[in-house]
Amino acid sequence: MGKSIEMENALNNLSRAFFGRSRKECFENSACVMCGGPAIEFRNELSKKEYTISCMCQTCQDDLFGK
Repeated sequence: MGKSIEMENALNNLSRAFFGRSRKECFENSACVMCGGPAIEFRNELSKKEYTISCMCQTCQDDLFGK
């Protein structure tokens, strides 16, 4: 994922607080941190890159950012 340990810990704590899921575990299992569903298919490279940042599936990205 490429972030410092401190940043990873902060993001994991936030994702657990907001969504009840660890961002790290979701990333390792190709799951979405928001909905818990699979995060396997993405519309384009930008959406794939966004997953590495936010750990959100395509549907949740669309819901949050719009298509």
